[in-house]
Amino acid sequence: MICTMSFLRALLRTARMIRHAPQLSAGLPADDEVLLDAPDERLSPALVAAALGEYEPAAKLLATTRDAAEWENRDRYLGRLVTFARHRDSWLTDWLAAAPHDPDALLVKAELAVRRAWESPARAEQLRGVAPQITAAAESDPRDPVPWRLALDHARGTHAPHTAFEALWEQAVRRSSHHYGCHVAALQYLSAAWFGSHRECFDFAEQAAEDSLPSSLVQALPVRAAFALLSAGSEARTTSMLEERIDRAADLAIALSATYEPGDPWPAEVRNLLAYVLIVRGRWEEALEQFRLIGPHATSFPWSPVSDDPLGQFLDARDGVRLQVASGMPLRYRADHGGSRGHYA
Repeated sequence: MICTMSFLRALLRTARMIRHAPQLSAGLPADDEVLLDAPDERLSPALVAAALGEYEPAAKLLATTRDAAEWENRDRYLGRLVTFARHRDSWLTDWLAAAPHDPDALLVKAELAVRRAWESPARAEQLRGVAPQITAAAESDPRDPVPWRLALDHARGTHAPHTAFEALWEQAVRRSSHHYGCHVAALQYLSAAWFGSHRECFDFAEQAAEDSLPSSLVQALPVRAAFALLSAGSEARTTSMLEERIDRAADLAIALSATYEPGDPWPAEVRNLLAYVLIVRGRWEEALEQFRLIGPHATSFPWSPVSDDPLGQFLDARDGVRLQVASGMPLRYRADHGGSRGHYA
């Protein structure tokens, strides 16, 4: 009898998925319309030019962000340019040859050196060797907080003590008290995977979010702390108090996401991260809403840490959420007498 009932429940679940999954695709772009880490209209020409070996558009883009103190954009564009330069850096070599003291060229050079050092088996030793390049980038424009984000990453990789980290953090926030990249770098240093704990990570993230400006991405720091805990797997001991903090972090990130337009590329990474956390927490309908808000903007983080195919992982997660929501919906749909509205039964 028990086996029969389980079989019937499985049949009903499958029926619900078949019936409701198509209608739950509303607002979701097709798989072939989703792009991973798609550049915006400002970055795209710089990447195209770099592919042709030309550095001028990248130089102009970064100079514009520096002149206008667009530190968040500067950090984001830097990351994408360096990702490209890891495999094709002839344009950067030409740039440095033409303008060896250009603050923007020095910043790209320093970030690239840090990335390559992180990939080395002798990470700490290699990172110590690139310290002068970070210093050169920081000294080239004392206003810029982005080199100090590099310095915080460098401190983590070289196992710098808390006192050294705190001195760097002070320099970073002095230049931009709400810079998202610097906050993320600090959060990583304080994580349980490095030199802190899950509680310390949450404490820092929650305080930073409380002190942040309206609609600031810093409000997503607690959900990053939640991801760090959830991705630790069986190594992490999740208490009921930590679970409450995870859910509060997700709620805060949902409110932050709601302040941006659907399909906006700026909060895309935060929305991808939020969707991941909501999935792990089994909050299927809220996760599906975030996938609708994400639109075509899949991001490598948080999917690349859990898969070698982040785009495929994103699409699989989105399909899985859609089916979970469908399986929980009533099987039959009845139209009201007028025929224009209905309800499930």
